[in-house]
Amino acid sequence: MDPFTQHTGLVAPLDRVDVDTDQIIPKQFLKSIARTGFEAGLFYDWRTRPDGSPNPDFVLNQPRYQGASVLVSGRNFGSGSSREHAPWALQQYGFRAVIAPSFADIFRNNCYQNGFLPVVVPETIVRQLLDRAENEPGYKVTIDLENQTVSDERDTLASFDIDPAVKHRLLNGLDDIGLTLQHADDITAFEAHRPSYLPSAPVTA
Repeated sequence: MDPFTQHTGLVAPLDRVDVDTDQIIPKQFLKSIARTGFEAGLFYDWRTRPDGSPNPDFVLNQPRYQGASVLVSGRNFGSGSSREHAPWALQQYGFRAVIAPSFADIFRNNCYQNGFLPVVVPETIVRQLLDRAENEPGYKVTIDLENQTVSDERDTLASFDIDPAVKHRLLNGLDDIGLTLQHADDITAFEAHRPSYLPSAPVTA
């Protein structure tokens, strides 16, 4: 997966709490066996009217937020079912990170597995980000994973915590397979000393 080190992007404010995964990517979009194309279903029930036309009142349909790559939202983001399609849809739409006061645990872990960064900051900071994004056209923030900070062109707004092991994975673009292959030499050496009657397969980087 792509490494995440530092990202500067336009902010889209989604001023809602308890945004669940069925709103992020509704169930009717989960039929595909591929891992691509889910951006079309992102927030579909909010982005579209019943007749299928775009809802002009929804934030992502407003011209000023086109090209946004940082989403800011309320507490308990990603609650609901465990579908990994939720971070896929956000990524494929163009987002690199989401900032909120809290995240559902499974959603957060699914994000980490896909190189997508969920950033936890206090509600007061989220409110500040939402207000600036709503009132200042073109408002951008920089998320610096190495230094664990969120800033804009004026201030360092907040620091955030992240597990050191997860940070290492994201900085280096390592999914579970990538982590395993970091130990390819050790695995090969172990396999070389296994009894010949046991199944064995070569490990290649």
